[in-house]
Amino acid sequence: MIWCVEDDQSIRDIELYALNSAGFETRGFEDGLSFWEALSKDKPELIVLDVMLPGMDGIEILAKMKESAEFCNIPVIMATAKGQEYDRIHGLDLGADDYMVKPFSIMELVSRVKAVLRRSQPRQVSKLLKTGGLVVNLDEHTVMVDGSKVQLTYKEFELLRIFLSHPGMVYTREQLFAQVWQMDYMGDSRTLDSHIRTLRQKLVGYGKMIETVRNVGYRWEAGYDK
Repeated sequence: MIWCVEDDQSIRDIELYALNSAGFETRGFEDGLSFWEALSKDKPELIVLDVMLPGMDGIEILAKMKESAEFCNIPVIMATAKGQEYDRIHGLDLGADDYMVKPFSIMELVSRVKAVLRRSQPRQVSKLLKTGGLVVNLDEHTVMVDGSKVQLTYKEFELLRIFLSHPGMVYTREQLFAQVWQMDYMGDSRTLDSHIRTLRQKLVGYGKMIETVRNVGYRWEAGYDK
């Protein structure tokens, strides 16, 4: 089931028609409040979410979803008006899986929905990733440090999952952007560096295990415990 949250009825009807024609079940919402009420009763496979909505806007909805353990893993494609670059970047930082700039074609919508659904399929084999007193539960999306629960954002959790899945492997900035932000690296490392810095702080002593590889990227130091 694909949900489309769009206040413009003509655009919403086109989105629903395109996705129905591609074989998806769909449901449309004209505002954030009706969407959020429905979300408390059911969960879609993916959400196409407009930024400019009456009442609760798309950015606010996305932030609320990513803060929720129940809804944080539902894929979200943001739809933004041309020129709203800040909203696109902010949405990606909050955890949006992709974005489209209006006006977009029916074929682009269907293609992006299919691509995000493929990427969001479960790919973890082990349910737990552990090193010393650091335990990451992939199913519950939780992190424990020496018995205490640590709250991570979606992006921080994904970075930690990647590092712990392959200790000792060096990840370039390009690779991390591609895997976590689902976008090409654009030469500005401030967003990535900021997330790494905050992740190190939240992991307390284990933060030292995230090693900076100069002029390359980052890695989780294999065999090192705090």
